[in-house]
Amino acid sequence: MPFPRMRTFLSVALAGAGLLVPGCAHPSVGSDRDDPAKPVTLRFWHGWSNAGEVKAIEDSVARFEKLHPNITVKVIGNVTDETVNQVLRAGGDEAPDVVSSFTTNNVGQYCSSGMWADLDPFMRKTGVDKEKVFPKTFLEYTSYEGRQCALPLLADAYGLYYNKDAFKEAGIARPPRTMSELRRAAVKLTRRTGDGSYERVGIMPNFRFYENSPDRLFAQWGPAYFDRQGKARLAEDPRTKEFFATQRALIRAQGGYAALERFRATFGDEMSSQNAFLTQKVAMHMDGEWRGLMLKDQKAKFGWGTAPMPVPDDRADTYGRGCLTGTVAGIAHSSRHQNAAWELVRFLTVNTDQVVRFANAIHNVPSTKAALKSPELDTDPTFRTFLDIARNPYSTAIPPSVNGGQYIVTLRDFAYDVEAGKVPDLDRGLRGLDAQIDADNLQSQN
Repeated sequence: MPFPRMRTFLSVALAGAGLLVPGCAHPSVGSDRDDPAKPVTLRFWHGWSNAGEVKAIEDSVARFEKLHPNITVKVIGNVTDETVNQVLRAGGDEAPDVVSSFTTNNVGQYCSSGMWADLDPFMRKTGVDKEKVFPKTFLEYTSYEGRQCALPLLADAYGLYYNKDAFKEAGIARPPRTMSELRRAAVKLTRRTGDGSYERVGIMPNFRFYENSPDRLFAQWGPAYFDRQGKARLAEDPRTKEFFATQRALIRAQGGYAALERFRATFGDEMSSQNAFLTQKVAMHMDGEWRGLMLKDQKAKFGWGTAPMPVPDDRADTYGRGCLTGTVAGIAHSSRHQNAAWELVRFLTVNTDQVVRFANAIHNVPSTKAALKSPELDTDPTFRTFLDIARNPYSTAIPPSVNGGQYIVTLRDFAYDVEAGKVPDLDRGLRGLDAQIDADNLQSQN
């Protein structure tokens, strides 16, 4: 079933069941007194919709049920965060026990609202030492203000995909490692037709292009979005202006914002066979580890490789870093079977064999220290680039916030204006950006 129809179908079904009820701002209270050894049926909601990913989830659940024959898991996929949040507020017998989300940006909201249960007591009861199991950055994006309400369920790392044939044609020996190298390579790789329009750009730097959300590229500078008091500090951080200056220089070097936007309008859908990298309209682009599997499945007609994204010239020693994010899993606070639910969460997130098999199946980065070192992982070097990025000590994830990912949306909208030349005074604009982020955070606390 196509993704939009599946989402509509699910929303209608839930509404019919009386689950999409607005109102109650506080989560229903569940129970952590259940006996996980007794027969029970759990409800597990997730967001995957691709056939291969859905099968990987089904296979994972089958392995779990084989280990726990007393627990039956009913799975519903292709569920949005909005739907999950509505249902958890409403409660009811059909609400999920185990939930997952692709949006790490929202972890601060999950934890501060109390809708996702604190997992630390369950880890203590079952002897899971989270600092030994999970990489530090992964723990940071699954917790908020000391509350571990989620655990990583595989991870995503962003790196550089590049067209090896185009590189050879342009006489470029290796992928760029610094931002100045990236700019020079982009110019060399750009090709125009006889009338001056683009045939191919070296890289599409515009923020509306596919995975080019500004926070992902900004990760190469290692920014600090907030101070210790939780106040936005983008305006006072010189890295912010460096980031925008670098992105605008990439735009100017390849013909300007308007020309690039016109060319971008000719690109096909990101997840289709008309993806701009696959059709060789861009020679380099930033993307996640999953893209490699798609390029193989779609039989790309050119040689391609992967590398870490370039870093600022004055931070060349941090090369290898990247933006990290991923899927998270947790227990609904309203679940009356929280100990049994923990057994499923623990299996999906902690069990090394399960994490490795799931990572290989959907071509995502494993999210435990042991799984990252497993010899059973896919040995393809284009995939292992992303494992190295995930292990790099300079790699970062965006910090959680009480209002979820709203501050990233605010940054993105501001970045759209900057690249389009609508922010004549960047310093003033950044001060306004900080003020807006702080106002949004304050409003969400009231």
